[in-house]
Amino acid sequence: MDKHLEHMPVLSRGRHRNPKRGACFMELASYLAGERWSDHPACTHPLLAALARLVNDNVNDENRAALVPLVPSIIGLTGDDLRVDARIALRCATTALPVAAAERQLALAVSVLAAEEMLARLDGAPPGRLSEASRRALDEVPHASAQARRFSRAAKITEKGFRRYAAPNAVQLAVVGIVQACVNDPDALLRRLLEETIADCAAMMHGTTPPNDATTTYGPTTARDAASARDSAPVGASVGAAADGPARVGAASEAAVRV
Repeated sequence: MDKHLEHMPVLSRGRHRNPKRGACFMELASYLAGERWSDHPACTHPLLAALARLVNDNVNDENRAALVPLVPSIIGLTGDDLRVDARIALRCATTALPVAAAERQLALAVSVLAAEEMLARLDGAPPGRLSEASRRALDEVPHASAQARRFSRAAKITEKGFRRYAAPNAVQLAVVGIVQACVNDPDALLRRLLEETIADCAAMMHGTTPPNDATTTYGPTTARDAASARDSAPVGASVGAAADGPARVGAASEAAVRV
């Protein structure tokens, strides 16, 4: 095994022409799956692969190397069930929302509600269903959550629009929000996000219940007595738009292209 690993491509940021020049997370997955060399291999759900590429490109070199053990777990997780896209978008948005800067909170809160709405619609459940993880995330940002609910009541999204625009935008905005957040170790949070999203997809595709899937119905959000200044700050994000700021100096442009 050790000899084999010595000949493995080294994980690095961006695309690579061949294994000798290194590999990103998904290029390594294509290599291990026996596919044609590509950062968009057929062995992985496109949105899950997009998240993996973004995480790969936005962690530092040492932490990127630590992602290698996750690569085999992403191989074979594919399919066209829109629930998978919704679950990925929801995991990303609920992870990033509590730590994101104020200007990104509205778009992330709308992403949470859009993903929940899509899951409820696909499951034939009544509108307004909300998972416990979503409720907790929205409660962290009451000002943005109230705005998001008003926006969501007026906006209707199609299944095609969700898959093509809303879900990918949620993933990209979440990664940028985490990288730019005032947290001690954004790389660790990005790795945890990728691990948990892989687990969600594996659970759905293997017919089991994804973790933290308890649901409730949401009503009006009340501000917490100890709400931070961040929660009361103006929200200026363009709802549903792709991330518009640098994820990390020298990396954001490449990451955005590779979603």
